[in-house]
Amino acid sequence: MEATTAQANDLERRVDLSIAICNVEKEMEQRLKRMGKNMKMSGFRPGKVPFSIVKQQHGDQARHEVLSEELDRVFGEAVATQKMRVAGYPRIEPKVTESKTHLEFSAIFEVYPEITLGDTSTAEIERPVLEVSDAEIDKTLDILRKQRVSYVDTDRAAAVEDRVVIDFLGKKDGEPFQGGQATDYPFVLGQGMMLPDFEKAVEGAKVGESKTFDLAFPDDYHAKDLAGQTVQFEITVKQVQAPKLPEIDAEFAIGMGIADGDITKMRSEIEANLKREVKRRIEAKIKDQVMEALIKANPISLPSSLVEMEIQRLMQAARQDMEQRGMKNADFPIQPEWFTEQAKRRVTLGLILAELVKTEKLQATPEQVRAMVEETAQSYEQPEEIIRWYYAQPQRLGEVEGVAIESNVVEWVLSKAKVTDKAAAFDELMGQKQ
Repeated sequence: MEATTAQANDLERRVDLSIAICNVEKEMEQRLKRMGKNMKMSGFRPGKVPFSIVKQQHGDQARHEVLSEELDRVFGEAVATQKMRVAGYPRIEPKVTESKTHLEFSAIFEVYPEITLGDTSTAEIERPVLEVSDAEIDKTLDILRKQRVSYVDTDRAAAVEDRVVIDFLGKKDGEPFQGGQATDYPFVLGQGMMLPDFEKAVEGAKVGESKTFDLAFPDDYHAKDLAGQTVQFEITVKQVQAPKLPEIDAEFAIGMGIADGDITKMRSEIEANLKREVKRRIEAKIKDQVMEALIKANPISLPSSLVEMEIQRLMQAARQDMEQRGMKNADFPIQPEWFTEQAKRRVTLGLILAELVKTEKLQATPEQVRAMVEETAQSYEQPEEIIRWYYAQPQRLGEVEGVAIESNVVEWVLSKAKVTDKAAAFDELMGQKQ
C-alpha cells in the first residue's frame, strides 16, 4: 500500500491510494473458499461445490467486498499517519494507470478546520433583569381569564372584543364573487379574523341593522383576483354578544387545577411557574447573544459535507413535523435551500463549542446534570417519576448533558465578556401584546 496527499483547497484534501492486486486476489480466493464450505447447490453435497463454480457465481461480489475493505483500510492508515480529521465521507475515484501490479485510486474528502479560539472579552452582552411581582401575576391572571371568556347577548352597538354574528354578501363590479358571502358568520371584533376595514364597518352596528360599504383589498391579498381591487359588501348584524370574564374565585381556581379552590395557593403556583418561565426566557436571550459573540469571534471555514448532512437532518425533522400536523410532503415539497443558513449556523456553533469545551474543560458534571433534571421535574405533579424517567435511558440524560454543556459555555463567555444588566419589560420578554 502507498498513499500520497495533495491539498485542493482550504478544507478539501486528495489522497492517492495504491492497492496491490495480488493482495486483493489472495484475500478474494480465501473468502470464496470459506463461502464454498457452506455453499449448497443441486447435484453436489454441501460444501463440495467446485471452486470454479463458486468463483463464477460469487467472484464479483467477493472482489467488490475485498476491494472496499482494502480501500477503507488503506484510507484509514493514510489519514491516521498524517493526523487528518476527516469530515463526512470520502469520494473514491479510480485512476487511469499503466501499472500491472497495483490498482490506483484517489480519495477526495474534507477535513475539520483548525480552530484557534478568538477573544470574546470585547463582546457586549445585555442581561435582561426582571423580578416577578404581584403586577406580573395579575397580568397573567388577566390572560388566563381572557382564555376562559364567555359571551352574553347585548342590545348595544358592536364594539371591539364583542362576538358578532352576521350575514354578508360581497360584489365585484355588481356581481357576487367566490368566497364573498356567508350566513350566520361568527367572529370576534379585534382579533384580526377579518380585514381591518371590514371590522370597522361592523363596529357601531346593532342587531338587525344592515349597511353597505366599499372595501379595498390590499395589494398582497392571498386571492390574486381580489388583490388591489375595491368591492362592495352588504352586511346584516344578527347577534352582538359582550365578553364576560370569569371572576377570580374558588371556581376559577378549581378550573386552574387547585383542588380545594384556594386562591392564594393558585397565585403561588402561578408565581412559581412565572419565575421558571421568566428564568428560561432570560437564559435563552443571553444564550442567543453568547452564541452570536462566539460566531463573531471565531470565523471558520465549514466543511460542505457537514453542512449538507445538517441540511438533510433539518429536512427530515421538517418532514416529520409536517406529518404530525397531518400534512403531506407531496402537497408541500421541502426545499434544501430553506435550511442552508440554519445548517451553517448549527455546524459553525457545533465546531466552535466542541473546541471550547475541550480547551477550557467545560464538560458537564453528573451533579450538574442531576440538578437540571430535578429542576425540570419540579414543574410536574410527580417529580420523582420524571427523574426516574430521565435516568431510565442514557439518551435522555445525554440531552440534558448537552444543555448543561451549553450552560457552562454561556457562563464562561459571560465571565470574559462585557455584561450589562438591563431591566426587561414583562410583556416584551413573554412575547405578549401590550
